[in-house]
Parts: sequence; C-alpha cells; structure tokens
Amino acid sequence: MKLVFATHNNNKLEEIRLLLPEKIELLSLTDIGCFDPIEEYGRTLEENAWIKARYVREHYALDCFSDDSGLEVKSLNGAPGVISARYAGEEKNADKNMDKLLNELQDIAERSAQFRTVIALTTNGVEMAFEGIIKGTIIKEKRGDGGFGYDPIFCPEGYNKTFAELPMEEKNKISHRSRAFQKLLKYLKDF
Repeated sequence: MKLVFATHNNNKLEEIRLLLPEKIELLSLTDIGCFDPIEEYGRTLEENAWIKARYVREHYALDCFSDDSGLEVKSLNGAPGVISARYAGEEKNADKNMDKLLNELQDIAERSAQFRTVIALTTNGVEMAFEGIIKGTIIKEKRGDGGFGYDPIFCPEGYNKTFAELPMEEKNKISHRSRAFQKLLKYLKDF
C-alpha cells in the first residue's frame, strides 16, 4: 500500500518510517512532487492536520495522512500550541522558540506541559483522526543534542532525561507522535 505522509520534514518522516510495517510504502510530499505551499491557517492542531491531508487527496488523488503537533504548557494556557513551530517568528527557528518559552517561564514554578499530535487520515473515501499525548515538564535549560523542536527542554513523565537526551528508539516508543501513529497503524492493519 502506498501512503503519503504530507510533510517535507525529514526528521518526522524518518521517525515514522521506523514504525511502519513493510507492507506500507511511505511517500513524502517531495516523493510525489508536491512543492506547493500548503498553508496551515487552522486555529487548532486538528484543523491544520485536515488541511494538509485533504489537499493531497484532492490534488494528487492519493491516500494520505498528515499530522500537526504542538507543545501545550499548562501555565501558559496551552501555548504555544498550534503555533509551536512559529512561536518566536515565521522562520520556525527551534532555538529561538525554546529561548522564548524558557524566558516566559523564567519566574513560573508550574512547568507541566504536554506534547500533542493529531493525525488526519484520508483513505478509500474515509476520513479518520487519531490523537497522541505525552505529558511532562519544561526544564529550565536545554539538555541533549538529539531530537528536534522543543526536545531539549521537555522531560517526559517518569524520565529524568529530555527527549533530546533519549535514544531515538526510546523516544519513538513513548512520543506523542508514536502514540497517535500506533492508533493509525492499528486502523491501517486491515488494509
């Protein structure tokens, strides 16, 4: 089965590719020749995931799934949330995003947060959504050089290491994306 993951992000693509069964051939937007800017104008993670998945289905007639993920910090009323990638500006600079978040939390004791992923799937005329959440804490300084995004400042519950300090295989077992993707895989196993 060919399935498009509506992303150009090689980090996310490789993370998901490691979890896929061999019967599913995962294609990226680059693989299908889609270089159109698909604007994520949604106000929620769910809306953004559907925008991308439906765009590929409508313009390329291919089965597709798309995800949108965000870091939601309790003391910041769920921010940065849907704008996690652009929190410090449109250039989507991970270091600037982390610096802004750490600055905003500088004098705040409540540092609980969660990463949340929503996956939107459109296949065989059916649309389904899947959600994954991992709870944790925002630490006070960056640690680790693995992962991407906010990984160096997010310590998942039950761990004393950040996502950036964990081996990729371990992160993949517990991550928000992995949890949502496991639900997607369970659904796809009958195809």
